[in-house]
Amino acid sequence: MPLNATDLFTSMFVAIAALLPIVNPVGSAPIFLSMSADLPGESRRMLSRQVGINAFVLLGSAMLIGSHVLRFFGISIPIVRVGGGMLVVANGWRMLNADADRSAERPPVTDAWEREAARRAFYPLTFPLTIGPGSLSIAVTLGTRPSSGAASILELVTNLIAAAIVSASVFLSYRFASRLIAFLGETGTTVFERLSSFILLCIGVSILWSGILGLVQPLLKP
Repeated sequence: MPLNATDLFTSMFVAIAALLPIVNPVGSAPIFLSMSADLPGESRRMLSRQVGINAFVLLGSAMLIGSHVLRFFGISIPIVRVGGGMLVVANGWRMLNADADRSAERPPVTDAWEREAARRAFYPLTFPLTIGPGSLSIAVTLGTRPSSGAASILELVTNLIAAAIVSASVFLSYRFASRLIAFLGETGTTVFERLSSFILLCIGVSILWSGILGLVQPLLKP
């Protein structure tokens, strides 16, 4: 059955509504700043652009081939959530227990900052901070459609447009996150970083727990 314009817009809105809350670019922006605090402002601007691009590539790839890759390796979505949740927990725990005075341990990067920024762009800033196992599993689900033919292609295009919109919101949130930190001041920034680290830790536990439930529940069925 062919899709009309209303159906396509509805499909795109559903995809955005499914991805945006779990990607949560506004909530991740302070964490992005804390994990790139030792880099100069120009480097953070470059990072925000690269993370946005990486986010679109990851979401688009998950929509296009994610289900096939998981099937090839015999990996289920609950296993992805367990592994990704452990990564998020590890990053949240490390940030939460970081010393308040980090300047002595992590001096500002002044030389070769482009290489350092490129090193951090994918891990951990894109994955698992921005695009984690939860958003990847949603993208894989969105890419698995019962439609066929032209309708399937149109739905895939709308999903990719939705991924592009979400990735653009990531770029904008990270690009202007420093204004929020400047508004909070030094004490407010420290408090916000600690709270954000704790929230990241809780998100990791939530993802990990959902994966464990996904693995255990089928075993409990009669």
